[in-house]
Amino acid sequence: MAPKRKGKKGKGKGTPVVDGLAPEDMSKEQVEEHVCRIREELDREREERNYFQLERDKIHTFWEITRRQLEEKKAELRNKDREMEEAEERHQVEIKVYKQKVKHLLYEHQNNLTEMKAEGTVVMKLAQKEHCAQEDMLRKDMRALKVELKEQELANEVVVKNLRLRHTEEITKMRSDFERQVREIEAKYDKKMKMLRDELDLRRKTEIHEVEERKNGQINMLMQRHEEAFTDIKNYYNDITLNNLALINSLKEQMEDMRKKEEHLEKEMAEVSVQNKRLADPLQKARDEMNEMQKKLGNYERDKQILVCTKARLKVTEKELKGLQWEHEVLEQRFMKVQQERDELYRKFTAAILEVQQKVGFKNLLLERKLQALNAAVEKKEVQFNEVLASSNLDPAALSLVSRKLEDVLESKNSAIKDLQYELARVCKAHNDLLRTYEAKLLAFGIPLDNVGFKPLETAVVGQTLGQGPAGLVGTPT
Repeated sequence: MAPKRKGKKGKGKGTPVVDGLAPEDMSKEQVEEHVCRIREELDREREERNYFQLERDKIHTFWEITRRQLEEKKAELRNKDREMEEAEERHQVEIKVYKQKVKHLLYEHQNNLTEMKAEGTVVMKLAQKEHCAQEDMLRKDMRALKVELKEQELANEVVVKNLRLRHTEEITKMRSDFERQVREIEAKYDKKMKMLRDELDLRRKTEIHEVEERKNGQINMLMQRHEEAFTDIKNYYNDITLNNLALINSLKEQMEDMRKKEEHLEKEMAEVSVQNKRLADPLQKARDEMNEMQKKLGNYERDKQILVCTKARLKVTEKELKGLQWEHEVLEQRFMKVQQERDELYRKFTAAILEVQQKVGFKNLLLERKLQALNAAVEKKEVQFNEVLASSNLDPAALSLVSRKLEDVLESKNSAIKDLQYELARVCKAHNDLLRTYEAKLLAFGIPLDNVGFKPLETAVVGQTLGQGPAGLVGTPT
């Protein structure tokens, strides 16, 4: 657009040249054809304006869809938080219930002991020796069981420590492998991006140089044609003016001569009557020449009027050209406004993405801390419960029944925790899929990821590896 505008301004400084012809040399059909071309350019500008408006509507629609998806993800996160709180409340209630059950069992056990003591006082004198022997045997068995239980606990602790060390080593190894792969991929694509950017810069510079050369050539050619036409017209009218002045001067001289001759003839009328008859023919010729000069003077006035009309038409054409240039500037301002709106939409969208990432990362951190606190509380409760059982000296059958019930409760709680971990991994995967969709849409609209202004952060779950499938296909944690 810019070279055309410069070319038109260059034409407006002197006599315009359209298709190699001056305006006064153009016919009515040629002028109408030039006006049609200008109208076609105006229609093309209007079509481009409509196209830019459609592009703006597409970008606005994409932003609305993304905003709705963001609100849905926020609602899902709120639901998951509420479910976690309800599960924690239920867990606290069940812990209180089992504490009450343990108290009842201890109370019943105390009652049984008092009854057995009452019965033992009656039979104690009869079977004191046997009872003492049995007590010794039971004490030995209890010591052996305690020693065996302690050994099993130490062995289990060693096994757990080994498993944790092995697990941390595997995680460290996998993390280092993934970081190395990420660095390699980033280096590879950075190199590709640099090569592509250099190639595009070279191509753009070449095209700009070619366009500048064509523009300069057209401007020089138009200026040369304009100078030639202006020189021809100037020479033509200078020749006409000089010829007319020369004819007027010659006519004045001839009139002066004729006046002198008439005076001379009046004085010598009588003497040169014969010569007067001979001079009648030259006088008639001079009069004919004078009439011809007057006709040429009339043609000169008519040419002058034609030049004035041509200048008036040129002013009208220049006025129309200024109107078209003004409309073009208005369209450019609208286009700049649309670009500013698009940039504002990109800024708001990136700000919303950053806010969602911060909230999701904060929620993930809170959930992980709550999970660690719950695991520590469960381990503490297990230790306290084992101490209570060890100090209460319960019946082995009752002890096995309580242990089995406690294991069932712990298994149900572990399954609930695994389900919550699965939901957390699914939400993180949905967040990562949303980021990938956003990047794909940007690439589809021809917007490089470097122009976004930030680098999207993918959410990761500790202890799990998210796959590349849809959000509903996240593997269940083990």
